[in-house]
Formats: sequence, structure tokens, C-alpha cells
Amino acid sequence: MTETGERTPLVRLEGVNKFFGELHVLRDINLTVARGEVVVVIGPSGGGKSTLCRTINRLETIDSGTITFDGEPLPAEGKALARLRSDVGMVFQSFNLFAHRTILENVTLGPIRVRKIPRQQAEQRAMELLERVGIAAQASKYPAQLSGGQQQRSAIARALAMDPKMILFDEPTSALDPEMVQEVLDVMIGLAGEGMTMMVVTHEMGFARRAANRVVFMADGQVVEENTPDEFFTSPQTDRAKDFLSKILTH
Repeated sequence: MTETGERTPLVRLEGVNKFFGELHVLRDINLTVARGEVVVVIGPSGGGKSTLCRTINRLETIDSGTITFDGEPLPAEGKALARLRSDVGMVFQSFNLFAHRTILENVTLGPIRVRKIPRQQAEQRAMELLERVGIAAQASKYPAQLSGGQQQRSAIARALAMDPKMILFDEPTSALDPEMVQEVLDVMIGLAGEGMTMMVVTHEMGFARRAANRVVFMADGQVVEENTPDEFFTSPQTDRAKDFLSKILTH
């Protein structure tokens, strides 16, 4: 597989396997993500997409193979693992905001506790990020007072507050009402345009076409096909991808 241009790999997975009991959820995965690249992972449910995403910041461990991030093997525990988690932001399907903290507190917690940034500086940065995702006016509210779209944009601001080298998005819009999806995707498209390294597991094909440098199609725990969005959507190479696209693009 060729590197995209002269970009250096930030993440490299080689021969990665993962089992849940008898279930072989990741099968010999080989994949790189270059710095500044947006990789969108698509495919049928249960194909291993979310598990793949979660192995990169070690929310899931692997059974064999290697994963390196920024040239180093993923650490197993302790301070090095905490450092990895702060370098690899994660935005989940379900927001995962702290319900008893304000939006501002949610966004500043990591920088203050993990990065040891002074509170005033962290709050100033948080307000800039909340402004950037369009919800500065909601800073003093609690998550339950916000719409799903606003909560997810808060979660993106929280990930950005750690100044990560990469952000993983695990189906960030699938829990949202349809009218809120675009406001979240617009923020993500903006990040992609600014050169943030991103891996996005999503069912939003419009986003994949517009923002991805590369589409990775996964099924049955394997990377079946990867290509540019144009090539993938107009001329898929495998029957599995053709079948998948024929089902989703007709709706």
C-alpha cells in the first residue's frame, strides 16, 4: 500500500487480530493513517469498524499483531497510556459527557488534570473551542440542557481541548435526530479542512465523499477494500462493496 504523497504514517496496524471469545472480530488488519489524513471507515454493522477504532487508543486490546502510534508501540498501562489517550482524542456515539458538570467544565477537565494547564488558560481555550463549534453560548449549561447535536459538538470541543495528534470518531452522528446530523458533520468537515488527522466510523456517505482522503470498507472483520472516495463510490472493486453500496445508495 502506498503512502499518501509524502505524508508519514501516524498510525500503523500490522497483522492485527482480535477475538471476543469465539468471535474473530478483527482479522489480520493492515492499515496506516498518515498525518493530516482523514480516513473514513464504512461497512455493514458488526463488521469490526468500532472495534478497530477502539484499538487505536487501547480501549480494546488486541490478541496479535502490532499497532504503533507516532512511531511507538501502543503502551500497555500507566502514564504512557494516559499520554496516548490524551494524544488520541475520541468522540463516541453517545457523547459521554459528565452529566453533573457544565459544558465548560467538561471541556476543561482534561487539560487541567492531564495536561496540567492553569484553569484560567484552560477556560480561555475552551471558550475559543466552544465558539469554533458554535456553542459558546451554552458554556454554563449542563449536558441535559442541550440538544444531541450541541452535546456532540461539546464532545468534539472536549477532544480538541487536549490538543490531540489525532481524533477517532465512532459513529458520531448515529444517535442524533436527522436534523442535527449536519451541524456535527459541518464541524468535522471544518476540522478535516484544517488538517486534523481523523479516523471516522460512520454511515454518512455524503461525509465520506466530501471529507475523506481515503475510504476503508470493512466487512466480517476484514479490510475488504480501500480507495479514494471517488474511486470507491463510482467503481467499487469487490462484490462485497458493490453489494453494500447497492443497498445503501438506493435509499
